[in-house]
Amino acid sequence: MRASLLMVALFLILGVGACHHSRPASSSVGARNFATLSFATKPDFATQIKPIFQSRCMPCHFQGGKVYDKMPFDKPETITRLGEKLFTRIKDKEEQRLIREFLSQP
Repeated sequence: MRASLLMVALFLILGVGACHHSRPASSSVGARNFATLSFATKPDFATQIKPIFQSRCMPCHFQGGKVYDKMPFDKPETITRLGEKLFTRIKDKEEQRLIREFLSQP
């Protein structure tokens, strides 16, 4: 009897696993989970936000630049303080979205 229960349990575990792995990668469930995950994580300053400003505002707002002392863009506090005023220079919609998400962090 125990052997039969063990066989059934093993069959169910392997059967469910096989069904899960045979689902196409583009299924709506997988896509929905991925989308939820990507919006759940907040942008990281060092790896996602700072590079935007390095590509658009270098050298003036970075170490050695002429306005670095007043507005250092390598510091998250400056970006938080200036907020969406930065969009006068940052026009790319995806970059603006990332910055908005960063600004919305507590």
